[in-house]
Amino acid sequence: MANRLIEFVFEFESSAKKKKESSMPIRELKFPAKVLRRAKPVRVLLMDVDGTMTPGYVCLQTFPDNSVAEMKMFHAHDGAGIKLASIMGIRTGLITGRDSPANARRAREGSMEFVIQGQPKKLEAYKAILIRAGVTDEEVAYIGDDLPDLPILQRVGLAVAVANAVYEVKRAAHYITTVRGGEGAVRELVELILKAQGRWKKAIPQAIA
Repeated sequence: MANRLIEFVFEFESSAKKKKESSMPIRELKFPAKVLRRAKPVRVLLMDVDGTMTPGYVCLQTFPDNSVAEMKMFHAHDGAGIKLASIMGIRTGLITGRDSPANARRAREGSMEFVIQGQPKKLEAYKAILIRAGVTDEEVAYIGDDLPDLPILQRVGLAVAVANAVYEVKRAAHYITTVRGGEGAVRELVELILKAQGRWKKAIPQAIA
């Protein structure tokens, strides 16, 4: 059982956060016009995983037989958003430095087309996706949180940083989400793209759990 890696995937949303938000006024997300213009031609949505699809924590637990269990936490809103993007014809994918069965499972659940793991330097993986997808930089949106994401963010048509991204990533971004990584940031980006393309209202009844 040595070197065994068990991954647990949890979809979570803080009950305390839900209680707090229940007393807040209802406001529809509004996006800047210049960001909507950048989002309009997007055909491919790519994302980082740790710190973007997840809160960024890497939880490792060791056992007496020296095996290790890794726990990743994904947000249900992001999962629904990724599925909706696929339904609406937006091709999705992830590029991550870590190699994780949990990432692969999450990507499979969301019908992601491009899944590239174990890539500490992400730009070459991005270039390969451009060729496979037959798209230009201007037709790609990418969302990330940390320095390894910068080379891609500096090229894509729509560069997005999560709310708790590092300073340099925020400076490179065309848009910063209202929520932190692992708390629905990807879902927010999907909404941005579909609203920019005038397809949000059409997408709503097609959403699945």
